[in-house]
Amino acid sequence: AFCAAPGVMAEASDKKQKKGKKEAASSIAIDVNPPHGTRDFFPDDMRVQRWLFDKFRQAARLSGFQEYDAPVLENEDLYKRKAGEEITDQMYNFVTKDNPPARVTLRPEMTPTLARMVLSLMRASDGRMAEQLPLKWFSIPQCWRFETTQRGRKREHYQWNCDIVGVDKITAEVELLATVVSFFESVGITSEDVRFRINSRKVLGAVLEKAGVPVDKFAPVCVIIDKLDKVGPQEVSRQLQVDHGIGDDVAQTILTAMEAKTLEDFAARSGTADSEAVHELKRLFDLCEAYGMGDWVSFDASVVRGLAYYTGVVFEVFDRKGELRAICGGGRYDRLLTLYGSPKEIPCVGFGFGDCVIMELLKERNKLPKLGREVDYVVAAYSAEMMPAQMKVAKAIRDTGAVVDVMPDVAKKVAKAFNYADRCGARRIAFVAPDEWNNGVVRIKDLREEDESKKQVDVPFGDMANIGSYFGEGKAAPGQAAVAAGVPAASGAHAARSVPVCAGFARPLTPQQSGMGVKVEAVCPDFARPWVQSASSIGSSGAPAAARPASAPAPAAAPAKQAKAKAKEEDKPKKKKEEPTGPVEDLSEEIVAQGAKVRELKEAGAAKEEIDAAVAE
Repeated sequence: AFCAAPGVMAEASDKKQKKGKKEAASSIAIDVNPPHGTRDFFPDDMRVQRWLFDKFRQAARLSGFQEYDAPVLENEDLYKRKAGEEITDQMYNFVTKDNPPARVTLRPEMTPTLARMVLSLMRASDGRMAEQLPLKWFSIPQCWRFETTQRGRKREHYQWNCDIVGVDKITAEVELLATVVSFFESVGITSEDVRFRINSRKVLGAVLEKAGVPVDKFAPVCVIIDKLDKVGPQEVSRQLQVDHGIGDDVAQTILTAMEAKTLEDFAARSGTADSEAVHELKRLFDLCEAYGMGDWVSFDASVVRGLAYYTGVVFEVFDRKGELRAICGGGRYDRLLTLYGSPKEIPCVGFGFGDCVIMELLKERNKLPKLGREVDYVVAAYSAEMMPAQMKVAKAIRDTGAVVDVMPDVAKKVAKAFNYADRCGARRIAFVAPDEWNNGVVRIKDLREEDESKKQVDVPFGDMANIGSYFGEGKAAPGQAAVAAGVPAASGAHAARSVPVCAGFARPLTPQQSGMGVKVEAVCPDFARPWVQSASSIGSSGAPAAARPASAPAPAAAPAKQAKAKAKEEDKPKKKKEEPTGPVEDLSEEIVAQGAKVRELKEAGAAKEEIDAAVAE
């Protein structure tokens, strides 16, 4: 049998891993690096990605969003909008071999796909929807853009999208902002780390209208203004005048308004204090205060967003140090569906939240979790002959929902098994060895348990469904109550017969193997009081050997030393048996009644003293 203590293997450092990858790459004929601007996700990377995506999903679901998805390949026409958008020059597009050929692209963003899917639910004649509005949908698609790579920007990235379709009130924007804040809080990012910069295309539209800019110039002017942080005010002024015929005085009016630090200042500079758009934006900030996120949001006149389809509130999220690109951005796009043929305008608002920049921020703030490989059990066979039994044990443990790794080689040397379990990140190791297997048990060692008395447990193969309970997890295992009372657990022919102990806590009472007049205590957790039963009232035979699972091995004969000790014990004068107080059924009924009474008091909110008094009666 295996009894040695586990050894601890040190994990390879990141430096050593990188060195190993470089050495491996130098001896391989092909280029092992992914295409420029793209990423490989090794298991360590995938664990962090899954963690991040789970946080995205949790925040979305807590706000009532439903998940959707679509093909990464989209029709090119979805993205050919007239407004001088950069996105049309950044697509990975190509022509298919269909007849006639189709022009398709790897999706650069998800919003047009959402619009296409919503339109598929609409009746073309009158715009009636097959689904009840509003729709609250989210997705985490991979998007592709051919652009210059830099910190926080790749040519492929995953993007968490949340959209609300069918709500024309500012409450929809507030709900989206609250969802993003919920995510930040779940990963340890606070309002001291990031801020939401919020503006409105409607407010900017009021400024342009007052300055005399034609309506048809609005979208392209917004695209140019969005470049303000990148190219500076002089270049923006030049493009407005040269490319779109905007007068110098109008260009300066726009740029002066962009310098405002508050909404009130912006409204005063642009002469739009009484506009509906300004009042709507003030309402948004008031609702954010009510939501408890007033310290997260601020007005920023320079935020315009470069996509032409935005029509109302727009926002972006930046780190307060100003070291990274926008973490998240979005806004209202009420007219996008009409661009694609909708017979009527349907209000929409949403955001996109990329995975690249947030990962940079989480690394910088030291908020990324340390996620190693996690395996619940490694199952090791002592020899090749024990491998069939090893497979049975692995299957039985996996059926409980535990993660099980089967050691591929035999483990006659205990250190070899511990070494493998340590590399797997296993919590426990199950040894399948002849002595234990012939006795119907599997020896389990807990590699993380410091208490030596709890580190090793022999679990009956027939009770693998309750393996966790032997380590204090979930339902208690047969025999555990008896062991707790100082009575050895039965095995083989003396396995426990199921006897109800408490209505809310059914455990079998296990007699001592001799089955002769030994009291067995089982503690009911409802009132933490031992109930005593004479084993003779149960009978000394216990469960018959035939009740064992067919796949479990028959118990071996007792060793000679144990047989001799047993014979010596039988020669001693026997004490008078304690008479049972009543049949098992009567005791069970009493316990059931007590348990039901206690649960009733607990549900009624009774104090502990009242419960104890009721039990004492």
